[in-house]
Amino acid sequence: MSDAIPHLPVLRLGRSYESLEKSEVRDHRSGRVLALVSTVNGGLVKRDLARIAASRAALNGFTVAQLIALSARAGDLFLNGSLPLGDRGHTQSPTDYIGTLSLTSGLPHVMVRRNMAKIHYALTHLDEILNGLSRGLDLTVLDRGFGEQFGTKLSFCPTALALGLVMPSNSPAVNSLWLPAIALKTPVVIKPGKEEPWTPYRLIQAFLAAGVPAEAFGFYATDHEGAATILNTCGRALIFGDKSTTQQYAQNPAIQIHGPGWSKIIIGEDCIDQWRDYLDVIVASISDNGGRSCINASAIVVPRHAAELADALAQRLGLVGPTAPEDEGARLSGFANPKMAEFIDGQIEEGLKTPGAEDVTAKYRGGTRRVIFEGGTYMRPTVVRCDNFAHPLANREFLCPYASVVTVPQSEVLSQIGYTLACTAITQDPGFIARLEAYPEIDRLNIGPVSTMKISWDQPHEGNMFEFLWKRRSIERAW
Repeated sequence: MSDAIPHLPVLRLGRSYESLEKSEVRDHRSGRVLALVSTVNGGLVKRDLARIAASRAALNGFTVAQLIALSARAGDLFLNGSLPLGDRGHTQSPTDYIGTLSLTSGLPHVMVRRNMAKIHYALTHLDEILNGLSRGLDLTVLDRGFGEQFGTKLSFCPTALALGLVMPSNSPAVNSLWLPAIALKTPVVIKPGKEEPWTPYRLIQAFLAAGVPAEAFGFYATDHEGAATILNTCGRALIFGDKSTTQQYAQNPAIQIHGPGWSKIIIGEDCIDQWRDYLDVIVASISDNGGRSCINASAIVVPRHAAELADALAQRLGLVGPTAPEDEGARLSGFANPKMAEFIDGQIEEGLKTPGAEDVTAKYRGGTRRVIFEGGTYMRPTVVRCDNFAHPLANREFLCPYASVVTVPQSEVLSQIGYTLACTAITQDPGFIARLEAYPEIDRLNIGPVSTMKISWDQPHEGNMFEFLWKRRSIERAW
C-alpha cells in the first residue's frame, strides 16, 4: 500500500484507528483506486458505543448557542477550507473534494458544488433552522434543563445518547439532515456510503477544525452487522436505502427511515388545460440533481392531457445525454455501480411488457436508455405514460431522471397516490387544496407551480430532528 493513496481511518469517538481490513474507493470510470478506507466489524463498534456517554458529556460542555456558532464556522471550512484527508498527511481542498467525489459517485462537478452549497447553507443558518423546528423555543432551555416560555414551564430531555447514521452514496446533500445534531448536543456515529465516504469525513474534519470535540464523532466503515449495531444501539438513528433495505426497521420509532420518496406533481382540474405553463417546473422536478433525490418527482398525476404532457416532457428530456464531469451544463450522473444501471434498465423494460404504458422518450432518444460514455455508465431520462395508477411503472422511483405521467380523476387522486414525500399540487381549487392539506400521507406539500426539489430548511423536510432528539417532559421544581 502506497502512502500516495489517502487512507481514511476509523474515527473511534476521538481516536483514529487503522484496521488491518481495508476497502478500496475507486474511480467509477477507470477503476483507479483513489483511497483506502479502514473497515471494522460490529464487535468493535459495539465496544466503542459502550462509552458514548463521554461523547455526549464533551458536547454538554458547550451551550447550544456556542455549538451553533461552531457549526457556522464548520460550514465555511467545509465550503472553502483545505482540510485533513486521512492519516497520512494528505489534505483536501474544495476543488480536490469536488473532483474526487465526482470520480467515485458519478455526480458531475456542477451538481457536487450545488450539494456543497446546500450543506453550507444548512450549517450557517442553523439558528433559523432550529428556530423553525423547535417552533421558536428559547434553546437555552436545553442548556439549563428547564425554563419558562409564554407563561408555561418547560423542560426537555434527550431521547438518545447519540444519533446513528447509515448513509447512502447517491447524493452528498443528504448529510444536511444530520447537521443539527451537533448543535443539539448529540454525538453522531456514521457508517459512510461505500462510494461516498468523502462528504461525512470532510464534514467531521470541518467540525474539528472549528473547535467541536473529536469525541462527538464516530466514523465506521463497517459491514451489515456493524450497521445494525449502530442503528440499534445509539438510541436514535437514520437509515437511507431502498425499501428492501429499510423495511425491517419500519415499525421502530427510534429509527427514521429515508427510503424512496415517491414524490409527485398533481395538476388539478382547474389548471390542467394550461399544462404548458408548468413544463419548466415539471422538468426541473424530474431531472434536477440528476434525478437522484427522494424529492425528485417520479409521477405526474393529471385528470387529462396525459399523452400531450408526456410527449412534451419527452421532447425536453429525451435528448439529454451524458457529458464530461466538468461540463457546467451536465444533467446526468454516472453510476458508481454499473450493475445498478443495468437493474434499473431491466426493471423499466420489464414494466413496459405490461399493457397500458409507453416509453414516450424512446422516439426522441435515438438510442438506448443505458449508455456507456468515456468509461462511465449512465441512464438517460425516461418518461412513461401510464393509463392508470395500478400499472407497475406508475409509482416507481429510480436513481435517474424517471417519471410516469398518469391519468387519475381528481376525485380519486387521494385514494390512489399513497405515501408521497414531496407533493406539488398545481391547483387553486379551495376544496381540493383542503383535502390535500388534510391528507396525512404527504410529508411536504407545495401549493402552486413550485418544484418538488425546493426545501424550506426551517420546516421539517423528512422528520423533525429537534423532536427526534429531544422530548418534552413535565417538571416541578421546589428549589
